[in-house]
Amino acid sequence: MAKYVVGSAWPYVQSVPHLGNMIGSVLSADVYARYLRMKGHDVVFVSGSDMHGTPIEVEAIQLGVDPRDYAMRMHAIVAELFKRWNISFDIYTHTHSDTHIKFVQDFFMKIYENGYVFIREDELPYCPNDKIFLPDRFIIGKCPYCGYERARGDQCERCGRLLEPRLLVEPRCAICGAKPEWRRTKHWYLDLPKIEEEVKRYVESNNELPPNAREMALGILREGLKPRAITRDNKWGIPAPFPGAEGKTIYVWFEAVLGYISAVKEYFEKRGQPDKWREFWLDPSTKAVFFVGKDNIPFHVIILPALIMANRGGYTTRLTTSSTEYLNYEGDKFSKSRRWGIWIDEALKLLPVDYWRFVLIYIRPENRDVDFTWASAVEAINKVLNDDIGNFAHRVLSFIKSRFGGVLPAPGLSTPSDEEFAKTVAERVKSAESHFEKIELKDALMDAVEIAREGNRYLNQRAPWQLIKERPEEAATVMYNSYAALKALAVLLYPVIPSSIEKLWSMMGLSQPITWADAAKAPEPGTKLGDVEPLFKKVEKKELDAMLEELKRMREERWSKKYPWEQVVLD
Repeated sequence: MAKYVVGSAWPYVQSVPHLGNMIGSVLSADVYARYLRMKGHDVVFVSGSDMHGTPIEVEAIQLGVDPRDYAMRMHAIVAELFKRWNISFDIYTHTHSDTHIKFVQDFFMKIYENGYVFIREDELPYCPNDKIFLPDRFIIGKCPYCGYERARGDQCERCGRLLEPRLLVEPRCAICGAKPEWRRTKHWYLDLPKIEEEVKRYVESNNELPPNAREMALGILREGLKPRAITRDNKWGIPAPFPGAEGKTIYVWFEAVLGYISAVKEYFEKRGQPDKWREFWLDPSTKAVFFVGKDNIPFHVIILPALIMANRGGYTTRLTTSSTEYLNYEGDKFSKSRRWGIWIDEALKLLPVDYWRFVLIYIRPENRDVDFTWASAVEAINKVLNDDIGNFAHRVLSFIKSRFGGVLPAPGLSTPSDEEFAKTVAERVKSAESHFEKIELKDALMDAVEIAREGNRYLNQRAPWQLIKERPEEAATVMYNSYAALKALAVLLYPVIPSSIEKLWSMMGLSQPITWADAAKAPEPGTKLGDVEPLFKKVEKKELDAMLEELKRMREERWSKKYPWEQVVLD
């Protein structure tokens, strides 16, 4: 049994996450964490709301509320929504917790004492209209490398290069569009060049990293790391602990990535085991896996390891990321400002949560950008979830109910077709396990789907409704094999659609918890089935039309309010 820390990227809470956020980090992390637990590993699955920084501060100012009150209100909403999406966090906290604040301040003081922090006075962008210094992400312009028109001051989301505001062509304030002025201010910097070679050796030798993360990180390292400002002039954030840094706060990206450590610490503190977090983060064998969008790769593959190395605290460096490409919506990027996309609260009012979980993993953008369309979503639900999976489950269980008195028969005579089917199922289970291990969640799901399809073909070929009249022992073998395949299918699907599979497991007369070993374990003849009913249903055209109308109505109602997220959860 191995130890894992599984983390999903911490969402900003100035708004509710959308489907792209969900598949890029939270849902993918949940599926993987559930798989690891089924395998018997010791897992702590963590995340939390990113509460600080200019996005929250600006949103609060525009709404005329206190940033802390606004952030806490949004945190409660997002946390509740994740529960409704059946996300199995061990802890979902936030970056304004006492544990996180103290941990971050102590962590950076250690880095300061180790000689990796220096002070520099610099000219930084200041918006004369909004009267605030603009953090990197609130100044936008043209990327000097690829020409992307809306690159941010810290990174270009198109080419992935780390940037500085001065590198942008035609920079402008992301809040109001005004041309920024450059004013002098003093900040505390992380001396990344001092640790660059160590980071480079870490990236080159880290066989846990996926190819896209490794290639992006090595590309950045080839250009050379530059010092990065740890502090900001924001009022809303964690006060910088450095001597003479009164009035400064820690840059949100530097403190949020440390949340993967502080959240584990907080989790065990709440369990009355305040030192147990050390058994995870201070054990070199612990593997930490972070689920992020591709634009977050530099902060997880370069910045976080650099912070850990500069701290010299003995933290595990078995770190890796699983980064998706972008999920677009009907041909364009999700956009809050343009109100384009589906937000996770809206989704739950349209379809059951397991339908969404299945669709998002089924189209997960693992190797390229993927376009969510309603047509493709309905096809996945109707043809795959209902016709392939749901139909196979109902055919098997209803036949055992009607022809074998609801009791799983013992296998009788076996033919080469029966043996070939059992072999095919075993191969698919093995393949799915391999894909899960490599965090290829979409491919693992496809293996499960193929078991259902093979099962339906097997039933059609062997026709147990005919065999039971003439060769009942063979019919018993067919239904035993089909039940065994359904059991394996349920195991493979459990991380993706847990509520539906718990219901199916009960129909099959099986007891929980569901473990990965159950996939290969031979069923017990004589198992008595529970009540059998269809697991899923199709989305008809009239239902789809009604959903789209409801989505339009919700959108118009939401954006007519000063505070558009106020009725997200509790209505």
